[in-house]
Amino acid sequence: MNEQASVPDTDPIIRFDKVVKRFGETTILDQLDFSVARNEIVTIIGPSGSGKSTVLRILMTLETIQEGLIHVAGEPLWHELQGDRLVPASVEHLRKMRKHMGMVFQQFNLFPHMTVRRNITEAPMRVLGLSRAEAEALAEEYLQLVGMMEHADKFPRQLSGGQQQRVAIARALAMRPKIMLFDEPTSALDPELVGEVLSVIRNLADQHDLTMLLVTHEMQFARQISDRVCFFDKGVIVEEGPPEQLFTAPAEARTQAFLKDILARG
Repeated sequence: MNEQASVPDTDPIIRFDKVVKRFGETTILDQLDFSVARNEIVTIIGPSGSGKSTVLRILMTLETIQEGLIHVAGEPLWHELQGDRLVPASVEHLRKMRKHMGMVFQQFNLFPHMTVRRNITEAPMRVLGLSRAEAEALAEEYLQLVGMMEHADKFPRQLSGGQQQRVAIARALAMRPKIMLFDEPTSALDPELVGEVLSVIRNLADQHDLTMLLVTHEMQFARQISDRVCFFDKGVIVEEGPPEQLFTAPAEARTQAFLKDILARG
Protein backbone atom coordinates (compact mmCIF):
# COMPACT_ATOMS: atom_id res chain seq x y z
CA MET A 1 0.00 0.00 0.00
CA ASN A 2 1.33 3.47 -0.83
CA GLU A 3 2.14 5.86 1.95
CA GLN A 4 -0.19 8.76 1.31
CA ALA A 5 -0.04 12.23 2.84
CA SER A 6 -2.73 12.84 5.42
CA VAL A 7 -5.18 15.28 3.88
CA PRO A 8 -8.34 16.47 5.67
CA ASP A 9 -11.38 15.27 3.71
CA THR A 10 -12.51 18.87 3.27
CA ASP A 11 -9.29 19.91 1.47
CA PRO A 12 -9.03 19.47 -2.31
CA ILE A 13 -6.88 16.51 -3.25
CA ILE A 14 -5.79 18.45 -6.38
CA ARG A 15 -5.35 22.22 -6.42
CA PHE A 16 -3.96 24.46 -9.16
CA ASP A 17 -3.21 28.04 -8.05
CA LYS A 18 -2.51 30.58 -10.83
CA VAL A 19 -0.76 27.95 -12.96
CA VAL A 20 0.83 29.08 -16.21
CA LYS A 21 2.06 26.64 -18.85
CA ARG A 22 3.64 27.82 -22.08
CA PHE A 23 5.01 26.01 -25.10
CA GLY A 24 7.36 28.57 -26.62
CA GLU A 25 5.36 31.74 -27.16
CA THR A 26 2.01 29.95 -26.84
CA THR A 27 0.25 30.06 -23.48
CA ILE A 28 -1.56 26.76 -22.89
CA LEU A 29 -2.73 27.35 -19.31
CA ASP A 30 -3.33 30.97 -18.36
CA GLN A 31 -3.30 31.63 -14.58
CA LEU A 32 -5.38 28.49 -14.07
CA ASP A 33 -7.22 28.06 -10.77
CA PHE A 34 -8.70 24.58 -10.54
CA SER A 35 -9.39 22.08 -7.76
CA VAL A 36 -10.78 18.58 -7.34
CA ALA A 37 -12.23 17.25 -4.09
CA ARG A 38 -11.35 13.87 -2.64
CA ASN A 39 -13.35 11.11 -4.40
CA GLU A 40 -14.86 13.61 -6.83
CA ILE A 41 -15.27 12.64 -10.50
CA VAL A 42 -14.49 15.60 -12.74
CA THR A 43 -14.57 15.63 -16.52
CA ILE A 44 -12.77 18.27 -18.58
CA ILE A 45 -14.22 19.06 -22.00
CA GLY A 46 -13.25 21.66 -24.56
CA PRO A 47 -11.86 22.23 -28.06
CA SER A 48 -8.53 20.89 -29.24
CA GLY A 49 -5.66 22.95 -27.85
CA SER A 50 -7.64 24.27 -24.88
CA GLY A 51 -5.22 22.77 -22.34
CA LYS A 52 -7.27 19.74 -21.26
CA SER A 53 -4.65 17.01 -21.68
CA THR A 54 -1.90 19.36 -20.51
CA VAL A 55 -3.55 19.46 -17.07
CA LEU A 56 -3.21 15.68 -16.79
CA ARG A 57 0.33 15.61 -18.13
CA ILE A 58 1.39 18.26 -15.62
CA LEU A 59 -0.13 16.24 -12.80
CA MET A 60 1.82 13.15 -13.92
CA THR A 61 4.97 15.34 -14.06
CA LEU A 62 5.29 14.74 -17.80
CA GLU A 63 5.17 18.52 -18.41
CA THR A 64 6.59 21.29 -16.25
CA ILE A 65 4.95 24.60 -15.33
CA GLN A 66 6.32 28.12 -15.63
CA GLU A 67 4.33 29.85 -12.89
CA GLY A 68 1.96 29.04 -10.04
CA LEU A 69 1.64 26.22 -7.54
CA ILE A 70 0.03 22.79 -7.67
CA HIS A 71 -0.81 20.74 -4.58
CA VAL A 72 -1.63 17.03 -4.67
CA ALA A 73 -2.75 15.20 -1.52
CA GLY A 74 -1.70 18.14 0.60
CA GLU A 75 1.83 18.53 -0.76
CA PRO A 76 3.28 20.79 -3.45
CA LEU A 77 3.82 18.84 -6.67
CA TRP A 78 6.42 20.80 -8.62
CA HIS A 79 8.01 22.30 -5.50
CA GLU A 80 9.13 21.07 -2.10
CA LEU A 81 9.81 22.70 1.23
CA GLN A 82 13.42 23.43 2.08
CA GLY A 83 13.36 24.95 5.53
CA ASP A 84 10.57 27.50 5.32
CA ARG A 85 10.72 28.17 1.58
CA LEU A 86 9.55 26.41 -1.55
CA VAL A 87 12.19 25.31 -4.01
CA PRO A 88 11.90 23.40 -7.32
CA ALA A 89 11.10 19.74 -6.71
CA SER A 90 13.88 17.16 -6.72
CA VAL A 91 13.68 13.98 -8.79
CA GLU A 92 13.01 12.06 -5.55
CA HIS A 93 10.11 14.34 -4.63
CA LEU A 94 8.54 14.01 -8.08
CA ARG A 95 8.90 10.24 -7.92
CA LYS A 96 7.16 10.18 -4.53
CA MET A 97 4.34 12.43 -5.74
CA ARG A 98 3.70 10.31 -8.84
CA LYS A 99 2.71 7.42 -6.56
CA HIS A 100 -0.51 9.26 -5.72
CA MET A 101 -1.67 9.02 -9.33
CA GLY A 102 -2.32 6.53 -12.09
CA MET A 103 -2.83 7.59 -15.70
CA VAL A 104 -4.50 5.94 -18.66
CA PHE A 105 -3.40 7.42 -21.99
CA GLN A 106 -4.98 7.63 -25.44
CA GLN A 107 -2.50 5.04 -26.65
CA PHE A 108 -2.25 1.97 -24.46
CA ASN A 109 1.53 2.12 -23.90
CA LEU A 110 1.79 -1.54 -22.92
CA PHE A 111 5.20 -3.20 -23.12
CA PRO A 112 4.93 -5.34 -26.28
CA HIS A 113 7.52 -7.91 -25.14
CA MET A 114 5.73 -8.62 -21.83
CA THR A 115 2.61 -10.66 -21.18
CA VAL A 116 -0.49 -8.95 -19.82
CA ARG A 117 0.31 -10.30 -16.36
CA ARG A 118 3.89 -9.02 -16.40
CA ASN A 119 2.79 -5.62 -17.74
CA ILE A 120 0.83 -5.25 -14.51
CA THR A 121 3.27 -6.80 -12.00
CA GLU A 122 6.44 -5.03 -13.16
CA ALA A 123 5.85 -1.56 -11.64
CA PRO A 124 4.44 -2.73 -8.28
CA MET A 125 7.57 -4.86 -7.80
CA ARG A 126 10.07 -2.25 -9.00
CA VAL A 127 8.45 0.92 -7.66
CA LEU A 128 6.41 -0.21 -4.66
CA GLY A 129 8.79 -3.01 -3.65
CA LEU A 130 6.12 -5.71 -3.60
CA SER A 131 7.11 -9.36 -3.73
CA ARG A 132 6.27 -11.30 -6.87
CA ALA A 133 3.48 -13.11 -5.02
CA GLU A 134 1.97 -9.81 -3.83
CA ALA A 135 2.21 -8.29 -7.30
CA GLU A 136 0.67 -11.38 -8.88
CA ALA A 137 -2.24 -11.23 -6.45
CA LEU A 138 -2.80 -7.56 -7.30
CA ALA A 139 -2.63 -8.32 -11.02
CA GLU A 140 -5.28 -11.02 -10.68
CA GLU A 141 -7.52 -8.74 -8.62
CA TYR A 142 -7.47 -5.97 -11.21
CA LEU A 143 -7.57 -8.22 -14.26
CA GLN A 144 -10.75 -9.72 -12.81
CA LEU A 145 -12.09 -6.20 -12.28
CA VAL A 146 -11.58 -5.23 -15.93
CA GLY A 147 -12.69 -8.62 -17.26
CA MET A 148 -9.30 -9.65 -18.65
CA MET A 149 -8.15 -12.50 -16.39
CA GLU A 150 -8.51 -15.11 -19.13
CA HIS A 151 -6.01 -13.13 -21.25
CA ALA A 152 -3.35 -12.82 -18.54
CA ASP A 153 -0.71 -14.82 -20.41
CA LYS A 154 -1.22 -13.25 -23.82
CA PHE A 155 0.92 -10.52 -25.33
CA PRO A 156 -0.53 -7.09 -26.24
CA ARG A 157 -0.38 -7.84 -29.98
CA GLN A 158 -2.86 -10.69 -29.40
CA LEU A 159 -5.49 -8.32 -27.97
CA SER A 160 -7.96 -5.88 -29.48
CA GLY A 161 -7.56 -2.16 -28.78
CA GLY A 162 -10.36 -2.27 -26.22
CA GLN A 163 -8.75 -5.20 -24.45
CA GLN A 164 -5.38 -3.43 -24.39
CA GLN A 165 -6.96 -0.33 -22.88
CA ARG A 166 -8.63 -2.44 -20.18
CA VAL A 167 -5.23 -3.94 -19.35
CA ALA A 168 -3.79 -0.40 -19.21
CA ILE A 169 -6.48 0.52 -16.67
CA ALA A 170 -5.63 -2.56 -14.58
CA ARG A 171 -1.94 -1.64 -14.75
CA ALA A 172 -2.63 1.88 -13.46
CA LEU A 173 -4.85 0.54 -10.66
CA ALA A 174 -2.20 -1.96 -9.54
CA MET A 175 -0.10 0.95 -8.28
CA ARG A 176 -2.89 1.64 -5.78
CA PRO A 177 -3.28 5.33 -6.66
CA LYS A 178 -5.63 7.71 -4.90
CA ILE A 179 -6.22 9.61 -8.15
CA MET A 180 -6.93 8.17 -11.60
CA LEU A 181 -6.33 10.32 -14.68
CA PHE A 182 -7.89 9.38 -18.01
CA ASP A 183 -6.70 11.20 -21.14
CA GLU A 184 -9.18 10.52 -23.97
CA PRO A 185 -9.14 6.79 -23.11
CA THR A 186 -11.38 5.82 -26.04
CA SER A 187 -10.11 8.11 -28.81
CA ALA A 188 -7.80 5.47 -30.34
CA LEU A 189 -10.46 2.76 -30.34
CA ASP A 190 -12.75 1.54 -33.10
CA PRO A 191 -16.32 2.70 -32.33
CA GLU A 192 -17.53 -0.81 -31.48
CA LEU A 193 -14.87 -1.14 -28.76
CA VAL A 194 -15.55 2.15 -26.98
CA GLY A 195 -18.39 0.79 -24.86
CA GLU A 196 -16.35 -1.92 -23.15
CA VAL A 197 -13.77 0.60 -21.90
CA LEU A 198 -16.38 3.12 -20.77
CA SER A 199 -18.14 0.32 -18.90
CA VAL A 200 -14.97 -0.49 -16.96
CA ILE A 201 -14.48 3.19 -16.04
CA ARG A 202 -18.12 3.47 -14.99
CA ASN A 203 -17.76 0.42 -12.73
CA LEU A 204 -14.65 1.95 -11.16
CA ALA A 205 -16.56 5.13 -10.42
CA ASP A 206 -19.44 3.20 -8.87
CA GLN A 207 -17.46 0.71 -6.78
CA HIS A 208 -14.19 2.32 -5.71
CA ASP A 209 -13.16 5.28 -3.59
CA LEU A 210 -11.09 7.02 -6.21
CA THR A 211 -10.72 10.59 -7.29
CA MET A 212 -11.09 10.61 -11.07
CA LEU A 213 -10.15 13.31 -13.56
CA LEU A 214 -11.13 12.60 -17.14
CA VAL A 215 -10.57 14.29 -20.47
CA THR A 216 -13.02 12.92 -23.02
CA HIS A 217 -15.01 13.80 -26.11
CA GLU A 218 -17.71 11.27 -25.12
CA MET A 219 -20.31 13.80 -23.97
CA GLN A 220 -23.02 11.32 -22.97
CA PHE A 221 -20.53 9.39 -20.87
CA ALA A 222 -19.32 12.61 -19.22
CA ARG A 223 -22.90 13.49 -18.42
CA GLN A 224 -23.54 10.11 -16.80
CA ILE A 225 -20.36 9.64 -14.80
CA SER A 226 -19.31 13.10 -13.60
CA ASP A 227 -19.96 14.95 -10.39
CA ARG A 228 -18.78 18.09 -12.16
CA VAL A 229 -17.91 19.05 -15.75
CA CYS A 230 -15.44 21.83 -16.60
CA PHE A 231 -15.40 23.48 -20.01
CA PHE A 232 -11.88 24.64 -20.89
CA ASP A 233 -11.03 27.09 -23.63
CA LYS A 234 -7.78 28.97 -24.24
CA GLY A 235 -6.21 27.75 -21.02
CA VAL A 236 -8.91 28.78 -18.58
CA ILE A 237 -12.13 27.33 -17.20
CA VAL A 238 -14.91 29.15 -19.02
CA GLU A 239 -17.72 27.37 -17.21
CA GLU A 240 -18.19 24.50 -14.75
CA GLY A 241 -21.02 22.85 -12.90
CA PRO A 242 -23.06 19.67 -12.44
CA PRO A 243 -23.37 17.80 -15.76
CA GLU A 244 -27.13 18.26 -16.10
CA GLN A 245 -26.77 21.99 -15.69
CA LEU A 246 -23.80 22.38 -18.02
CA PHE A 247 -25.17 20.16 -20.78
CA THR A 248 -28.79 21.30 -20.71
CA ALA A 249 -28.47 25.01 -19.86
CA PRO A 250 -24.90 26.27 -20.35
CA ALA A 251 -24.60 29.92 -19.38
CA GLU A 252 -21.63 30.96 -21.49
CA ALA A 253 -21.78 31.57 -25.23
CA ARG A 254 -18.49 29.70 -25.80
CA THR A 255 -19.85 26.63 -23.99
CA GLN A 256 -23.07 26.77 -25.97
CA ALA A 257 -21.21 26.98 -29.29
CA PHE A 258 -18.85 24.11 -28.38
CA LEU A 259 -21.64 21.78 -27.29
CA LYS A 260 -23.78 22.63 -30.31
CA ASP A 261 -20.87 21.87 -32.62
CA ILE A 262 -19.78 18.62 -30.97
CA LEU A 263 -23.32 17.27 -30.60
CA ALA A 264 -24.04 18.11 -34.25
CA ARG A 265 -21.06 15.94 -35.21
CA GLY A 266 -22.70 13.08 -33.35
